[in-house]
Amino acid sequence: MKLSYHGHSVVRVETEDHTILIDPFISGNEACDLEPSTVEADIILLTHGHNDHVGDTFEIAKRNDALVVAPNELAGYLGSKGLNTHPMHIGGAHVFDFGKVKFTQAFHGSSYTEEDGTIIYTGMPGGILLTINGKTIYHVGDTGLFSDLKLIGDMNDIEIAFVPIGDNFTMGPEDALIAADWINAKTVVPVHYNTFPVIEQDPDSFAAKVKTGKGLAMKIGDSINL
Repeated sequence: MKLSYHGHSVVRVETEDHTILIDPFISGNEACDLEPSTVEADIILLTHGHNDHVGDTFEIAKRNDALVVAPNELAGYLGSKGLNTHPMHIGGAHVFDFGKVKFTQAFHGSSYTEEDGTIIYTGMPGGILLTINGKTIYHVGDTGLFSDLKLIGDMNDIEIAFVPIGDNFTMGPEDALIAADWINAKTVVPVHYNTFPVIEQDPDSFAAKVKTGKGLAMKIGDSINL
């Protein structure tokens, strides 16, 4: 299984049979090395409804006939636009043919802004525990620090965690280091930084300070094998 990072919170998971995209914010993400018109995906997983996470889901899902797994209200909205969706909610898990998905809490907001400025409420935000072939990936989503991250770490044997460090909208590096300790993943990758001036951070400095597990500041397009 190969995992790659593509800027902001975009993570791609490739197995022998499936390609999974998490929060595919590509257009408008100058750091991203993917193209929405050519990227392939069987499954799209969404943590919440903000435009910088839903991103290019509409184009990618329609072109690939991909399944979109998202929190209930967001899935309902996307389904009303013709996408193939599977609704879930915080605390719920489901076993798909590509692996097991479980949504965790995330303390943030969730709404989608349409082109005409209309704001659509898209339910609660979440994090995603994705387990494939016995290996668990934790995409923490957009969140502030909260103590149940320790419980999540205690309950799950997490191989790799993608943790936001940008500050302003999510945890900053200091809180993210506490979160990394609580999550107790073997590898911790910083995400959600440097896309906009207000969330500029030094991912290498963060990675070097991770005490529990290995901190890994992945460059755009970098991949690792699990």
